[in-house]
Amino acid sequence: MPSPEIKSNVWPAFPTDLISIAITVATQARGSVLFHDWMYPGRMYFTGQTGINGRSNCAVRSSPRDCHRPSKLFGEKWKSPDIRAGMALVLAALAVPGLSTIRNVGQIDRGYERVDEKLRALGAKIERLTEK
Repeated sequence: MPSPEIKSNVWPAFPTDLISIAITVATQARGSVLFHDWMYPGRMYFTGQTGINGRSNCAVRSSPRDCHRPSKLFGEKWKSPDIRAGMALVLAALAVPGLSTIRNVGQIDRGYERVDEKLRALGAKIERLTEK
């Protein structure tokens, strides 16, 4: 059976803005999914920060990318490169055991108002710290 494909396209198709989030969520399920973002393939570069690229069982290739799941993600210190990848990093951090730190959260705040408060209300253990 072929792997399902998620391809970004203009409305009403799958929005390119959700590809990063979909990749992160897909790493935690069984099977495989083929992702292709023909509009902005550079949005997939965040995967190297989470362990999706190279350190897990999710093979991420240039484009299209095939992810075999579930994958072990690695929590460390990450930097949000943009709004979309930043939210994907937040979701990845919630999926890994231990402490993860995400810097440059201003990128995330631009697209998701009070996201830390909303995730805490859902039971997430997340806190906002100020850098010294």
